[in-house]
Amino acid sequence: MKAKILTRSAVAAAVAVALSAGYVAGHNNVPAPQVIAPAQAAMMPAEAAAKTGIPDFSGLVETYGPAVVNISAKHVVKQTSNRRNMNQVPMDPDDPFYQFFKRFGGMPGFGGGGDGGSGADRPSEGLGSGFIVSSDGYILTNAHVVDNANVVTVKLTDKREYRAKVIGADKQSDVAVLKIDAKDLPVVKIGDPNGSKVGQWVVAIGSPYGFDNTVTSGIISAKSRSLPNENYTPFIQTDVPVNPGNSGGPLFNLQGEVIGINSMIYSQTGGFQGLSFAIPINEAIKVKDALIKTGHVDRGRLGVTVQGMNQTLANSFGMKSPQGALVSSVEPGGPAAKGGLQPGDVITALNGVPVTDSTSLPSQVAGLSPGTAAKVTVWRDKGSKDLSVTIGALKDAKTASAKAGSDDGASAQDARLGVAVRPLTPEEKQNDSLSRGLLVQQAGGAAANAGIQPGDVILAVNGQPVTSVQQLKTMVQHAGDSIALLIQRDDAQIFVPVDLG
Repeated sequence: MKAKILTRSAVAAAVAVALSAGYVAGHNNVPAPQVIAPAQAAMMPAEAAAKTGIPDFSGLVETYGPAVVNISAKHVVKQTSNRRNMNQVPMDPDDPFYQFFKRFGGMPGFGGGGDGGSGADRPSEGLGSGFIVSSDGYILTNAHVVDNANVVTVKLTDKREYRAKVIGADKQSDVAVLKIDAKDLPVVKIGDPNGSKVGQWVVAIGSPYGFDNTVTSGIISAKSRSLPNENYTPFIQTDVPVNPGNSGGPLFNLQGEVIGINSMIYSQTGGFQGLSFAIPINEAIKVKDALIKTGHVDRGRLGVTVQGMNQTLANSFGMKSPQGALVSSVEPGGPAAKGGLQPGDVITALNGVPVTDSTSLPSQVAGLSPGTAAKVTVWRDKGSKDLSVTIGALKDAKTASAKAGSDDGASAQDARLGVAVRPLTPEEKQNDSLSRGLLVQQAGGAAANAGIQPGDVILAVNGQPVTSVQQLKTMVQHAGDSIALLIQRDDAQIFVPVDLG
């Protein structure tokens, strides 16, 4: 069966589309052929590798393969007259990540079947994988595998089938917990992904395209990988062949321990192309425990928007090296604002734990309990400062907006920066909810090279708010070889490093 992909144009087809590894089957699926293999000696890969230099995964598969299950989730999918190979994603097509990380199956609007349709509802069956974590029937899988499912069926390797109850599903982490009514089931062994290293062998077991208990192997390509729109999971990147249907299956290390849940692939075709991503099992276990205990997951929230650092930004803020998370906006009235954080602060540590970059901060904050006090270490005015922030709850998150002083001055052009700017009109301030800033009318030279565009609003220079054209000219005149401009573009605030040299 060929992979199904959504292709908008020849240009779009050339853009890498990241897909989860769930699989959607139509009504006329032919059951996957069953292959019976002889039993192998129960030797763990690490032991085999020590003797031969080449890992032998047969012992791992024989021992823990029976704990890996096939999951069938029936959905009701809305058909549309202009369907392509997959239903449209409920996402704004203008979103810059529209072509990135659409779920391959199990998400609303991603049913199976061919093109066309009458607009009527009809059932569709999504297939995925999972693994048993307790002998009394608790199973871990991906949330997108069972999302909006009417009936979830779990099939074991010995062909027993059970109707499963969805205990809970957390879309933020893409982890779901199922429960089947059974006892004395085979279970996997849980490992510690923190002890794994890039370059080590790993093994995946799952049901790609419906082929039950397929075993593939590879190595860990990277750790703590941050992906677009997936802010709270430090993914394990591997080159293990993972395809639609592998979603929710386990990722094993050489000791036969589960260190991750296979969740996504990054592909131009819908099939495996060398990039697959797994949710670290320690993160998934935290979610599992919370879902079983309370039915939901509480996450901490700081109330800031952050971006990565580079050497130019570091130079602008007087830092020796680009580290930490640069605060580009602070939610008014949010936890960070109440604790004294400001745009331009660089968060370097949270409760004494270093923040290596902007991608690590969201998961660190999310792991804190709402209502607790946290020590946030920031770099401000070329020095380090500790702030106390009471962590909020993620579910209360609001969109940040910018508020500060007033504007004055006339339109003017700064030759060194290369921009022509003017103060915002009262109407622009009202429409854009801004009380300050300079509108960029033209951009050239250093500003254009840095990506500044007409229509951007300059809010601050090196973290200092800009209230007039003359102030901007003075700041640029006395700056060194680089500055960091805080701009508002559409509804987002970002720092843009500008090389003035």
